[in-house]
Amino acid sequence: MVTLETPRLILRRWREEDVAPMAAINADPEVMRWIRDGSVRDEQQTRGGIQAWESEWETQGFGLFAVEIRSTGELAGFTGLSVPEYLPEVLPAVEVGWRLGRSHWGQGLATEAAAAAVRFGFEERGLERIVSITQVGNDASERIMTKLGMRPVRETVNPTGGRRVRVFELSSAQYVTTTR
Repeated sequence: MVTLETPRLILRRWREEDVAPMAAINADPEVMRWIRDGSVRDEQQTRGGIQAWESEWETQGFGLFAVEIRSTGELAGFTGLSVPEYLPEVLPAVEVGWRLGRSHWGQGLATEAAAAAVRFGFEERGLERIVSITQVGNDASERIMTKLGMRPVRETVNPTGGRRVRVFELSSAQYVTTTR
């Protein structure tokens, strides 16, 4: 079981008690505004998502981590690595992504968590390239991508939601250069 720790966070695998707090995050229209078509998700959909994320750990050797606040044990959301099958034109690829509840926005937590996931991908899983994909207009996510050292490489349309997206990328060579 992979667990990563940062100064303020624990990135760990999912537990049953994470379903309800993650469902609350997924039920917030402001959180979901930039996700696919912007639809919120209920507890059953959240449970299915967590099961799929856990399955990816088993098949890929990486996946989405539950992000826990070290000082309180509260679930803040998720970060981690996944295969962006919803955007076939970028495949083969591994995407770093994140979703935090609104009460955790604006504190640098998404950047801290995503940086740990990127480090894990390059240093522990030997990935050659990591992408991140966001809808055009999601400036907060683009700022995180830039802080991670990623650069925009293309703009396209997400076929699952019909919205314009921007793809950012970081190669392992670029990562090594930026972490020295």
